[in-house]
Amino acid sequence: MIGVFHPGHSLVHRAPALPKLGLLAVLVTAIAVQSSLVALSVATGLVAILFLVAWLPFALVWRQIVPILWLLAFAVPVQVLFGGWEAAATMAVRLVLAVALAALYTLTTPVSATLDAMQTLLRPFHRWIDADRVGLTLALTIRCVPLLAEIVREVLEARKARGAEGSLVALAVPVIVRALQTAEHLGDALTARGFDD
Repeated sequence: MIGVFHPGHSLVHRAPALPKLGLLAVLVTAIAVQSSLVALSVATGLVAILFLVAWLPFALVWRQIVPILWLLAFAVPVQVLFGGWEAAATMAVRLVLAVALAALYTLTTPVSATLDAMQTLLRPFHRWIDADRVGLTLALTIRCVPLLAEIVREVLEARKARGAEGSLVALAVPVIVRALQTAEHLGDALTARGFDD
């Protein structure tokens, strides 16, 4: 589930995990509070440049980002209906950029580096905070964004094959069931590794 790291020798791959985490947090926050489509266009260009610098295979990047487009196919029309086209476009760009940045981090940073970075960051607070658990939680959270999008994409494809394209129930129920199954498998794996207390 967490094995999405793609080895490489780019500047982005070689950057330490802690500064990358900080930059990820800053960029996602800046994107989340931005309401100008012009500013979001600039952010899109910046994210595209980061992917180019990371020198990742296009097919790999595409697989990380495309699943969220299936979700947006339903969310954008609803947002247009209730908030107008500009609000819908802003929401869509924000979401795609956040997923892209999370994917860029996971593709260029091993989970072990994330855990080490969290240990370093939280070392002064070791009396109150378990740095290993926080690092693991962060790594799983970042990874689960594209994972959930992939589940939605697979369910949409299966739904289309069965001819149930218009049914929200045929989308929601399998997505929820598969997400819960994935969470259960993850819980079993964490228990097996001693993270059950």
